Amino acid sequence: MKFNRIVKVGNKEISDESPVFIIAEAGVNHNGDIKVAKQLIDVAAKAGVDAVKFQAFKTENLILNNVEKAPYQLNTTSQEESQFNMLKRLEISKENNIELQKYCNEKKIIFLSTPFDEESIYELNDINIPAFKISSTDLTNLPFLKKVAKTGKPMILSTGMSYFAEVELALQEIFPYNKNVILLQCTANYPIKDDEANLNVIRTFQQSFDIIVGYSDHSVGLGASLYSVPMGAKVVEKHFTLNKEQVGPDHRASLNQEELKEYVSEIRKIETYLGTSIKRPSFDEQKTRKSLQKSLVAKIPIQKGDLIKEESIIAKRTGGKGISPIYYKDLINKVSSNNYNINDIIDE
Repeated sequence: MKFNRIVKVGNKEISDESPVFIIAEAGVNHNGDIKVAKQLIDVAAKAGVDAVKFQAFKTENLILNNVEKAPYQLNTTSQEESQFNMLKRLEISKENNIELQKYCNEKKIIFLSTPFDEESIYELNDINIPAFKISSTDLTNLPFLKKVAKTGKPMILSTGMSYFAEVELALQEIFPYNKNVILLQCTANYPIKDDEANLNVIRTFQQSFDIIVGYSDHSVGLGASLYSVPMGAKVVEKHFTLNKEQVGPDHRASLNQEELKEYVSEIRKIETYLGTSIKRPSFDEQKTRKSLQKSLVAKIPIQKGDLIKEESIIAKRTGGKGISPIYYKDLINKVSSNNYNINDIIDE
């Protein structure tokens, strides 16, 4: 399977050569309040991320009303409130998604959303969302993946809670319909323990699939995302909130406003450190090279007509003048065309 190695999301191109595409995951941290959702967009835009992402679902289409909360949800929300009722109050309507997308356009940030049911796929497609972020919960939902793939929109696919064989089956399902896919390593706990990040899976994906890779991060603080970038992650995703102390399933595992700014800054700094894969002196290093690298000079007097021997020459700093000792073999046993005193720069 060969997926596209350049994927366009909104006005951004994501490729092996592009800057890291940073998604600020607002998720359900708006608490069901459109005003809070807009405040989250403001925070994301000021932090300099590429996209802000919400979640789209119709609770009745997503879950049976007797399903227990996940363990992390029990720790962060009221135990008296069912998962069904919790999700119901966190729904965003199609009209609100239109409003949020318009607000994102004003703030010059890309609006993304994760659909969790088929109706939400089509609602998001109707408002011309630039890409679909697919949650780990639907990695094994092959009929759902096929429906998203058939929209033709780029897909950013998280892989939490899954086995490698399931990831492979998901990609096989998508491939006939859509080649614009980005695959994210993910561990679906909130938050994860450090030893659950498993960033080496990024390398497994790189070696196994011809696809752009990334990381969806649920680790504590700035966390594992920063370390995923040198490993080749071209998309990273991190939850953020206005206040970690709020009641809600994801607030505690999220970055606050200042941390989100630092998160973006650190990723951009890492990219600067990584630089180019081409080994050559930097512009400023060329000046240092001239001063510090050595050239060949006469170790002993050499007369015109003498054979230049290895013991006749030595390398010293000359301020950039003369022949680099990397080429010394070209001089050995050559007839000298000049007279050289000790420390004269060899010029042959």
